[in-house]
Amino acid sequence: MSKLIYILNGPNLNLLGKRQPEIYGHDTLADIERDCARVGEEFGLDVRLLQSNHEGQIIDWIHEAREQAGGIVINPGAFTHTSIAILDALNTFEGPVFEVHISQVHKREAFRHHSYVSHRSDGVMVGFGVEGYALAMRRMGSLLGK
Repeated sequence: MSKLIYILNGPNLNLLGKRQPEIYGHDTLADIERDCARVGEEFGLDVRLLQSNHEGQIIDWIHEAREQAGGIVINPGAFTHTSIAILDALNTFEGPVFEVHISQVHKREAFRHHSYVSHRSDGVMVGFGVEGYALAMRRMGSLLGK
């Protein structure tokens, strides 16, 4: 099994550190990538972090991951609540999938309480801030690592 982990990020996550820091904090995707790479090294895993504001691009990366990756960590952003297409793509992936949400979505607007992605996820990290990514990587490491 591949030791490559795809970390997929949905819309507006390119603005981490700038957009609503009172909710999402001051860390950027570059900070998350660095932290996940460190955790990956502990377990002999490689990381490929990607972000898109376009649903189809995320689906294409999930299809690509089917051929190249051992696992997926995904923060689908707002697509969490709307995208059956991302769920369908994730259902074609055979490895572990972990869903990450930086904020505690269950304390926010009611529409954020439902996740299509959770129907496929093997675990969900909610409300741990950007540390949720590292937690997901640690779990991935225990399943796929050395």
